[in-house]
Amino acid sequence: MNLELSEEQIAVRQLAAEFVAREIAPHAADWDRAESVDRSIVSRLGDLGFLGLTIPEEYGGSAGDHLAYALVLEELGRGDSAVRGIVSVSLGLVAKSINTYGDEDQRNRWLPALTSGQALGCFALTEPGSGSDAAALTTRAERDGTDWVINGSKMFITNGTWADVALVFARTGEPGHRGITAFLVPTDTPGLERRELHGKLGLRGQPTAELIFDAVRVPEQAVLGPEGKGFSIALAALAKGRMSVAAGCVGLAQACLDAAVAYAKEREQFGKPIAAHQLVQDLIASIALDVDAARLLVWRVADHIDRGLPFATESSMAKLYASEAAVRAANDALQVFGGYGYIDEYPVSKYLRDARVMTLYEGTSQVHKLLIGRALTGVAAFT
Repeated sequence: MNLELSEEQIAVRQLAAEFVAREIAPHAADWDRAESVDRSIVSRLGDLGFLGLTIPEEYGGSAGDHLAYALVLEELGRGDSAVRGIVSVSLGLVAKSINTYGDEDQRNRWLPALTSGQALGCFALTEPGSGSDAAALTTRAERDGTDWVINGSKMFITNGTWADVALVFARTGEPGHRGITAFLVPTDTPGLERRELHGKLGLRGQPTAELIFDAVRVPEQAVLGPEGKGFSIALAALAKGRMSVAAGCVGLAQACLDAAVAYAKEREQFGKPIAAHQLVQDLIASIALDVDAARLLVWRVADHIDRGLPFATESSMAKLYASEAAVRAANDALQVFGGYGYIDEYPVSKYLRDARVMTLYEGTSQVHKLLIGRALTGVAAFT
């Protein structure tokens, strides 16, 4: 793996860093308190090409490789994990799936709007009764003439109330993973109700919703990929999506490191800056090690994707390590801040709240350990 960034990659990372410093970081605390990111940030992300990374230019994308994409996601995570999540889902899970599995009509209909920020996508897989066991989903789609009629509900759907299109996974056949099909459902379709979820511990500025499907009728043209192959599409999307989460976690951990170092150099106790105390340096060194280790794991995934190598296990490793590292980094940064870290005048309490969910979505830490274990031993421990 080449650890030297190209000029283009350095440039896109710098562009993202400048954008975050100017347009995101100064507002992150207010968005968190208001439980809503400024929605105009979406079009601004689109204007810079950040919502079109890795998508071909012929569909409105900005092309680029997956390492450039990871670098941008890291910077967004450094500024506000809520914004990073909006991009990860709309681009990383939805637009990339349409680009990979969609036909020309689907690509031309949705990708230019998604990559420009004129539209957003949401990934409707999780249900009230099925999270880690996604193959047990109960939302059902049944044929009615040339249409499909969808009934059921989805839970914890990022972008759910803002999205213009939902990538919905519904059962169309036998129980288990073989009977699931993917659908592209415009969110203004009659019968689709969206209820925003409030009171989240973290990622409070990110729109999160429950979706309820009551006889939602879509045409045959809404099916994404082959009928009955929806679960494979979901798994493939999540394998790449986990790199997005991991990259955002690296950015969050880097923000913890930056905040802890700056505070330790200015805060004095016992007649000297707390940076001069050995145990404070121990906390800071631990954060720094986690940041670098997590970043390298993310870069390895991006390198494998760009070279066409298998990457699912590497993606699980990156997501597992980076998410747990972000929690450790936020906890250690809060310890450096002491009591001041416990109030939202300083950023580290938000970092800790935002980091905690990273170990839960797109595969819990425990599920990723089982995935890694299965890859190493050839033995599945799920059943």
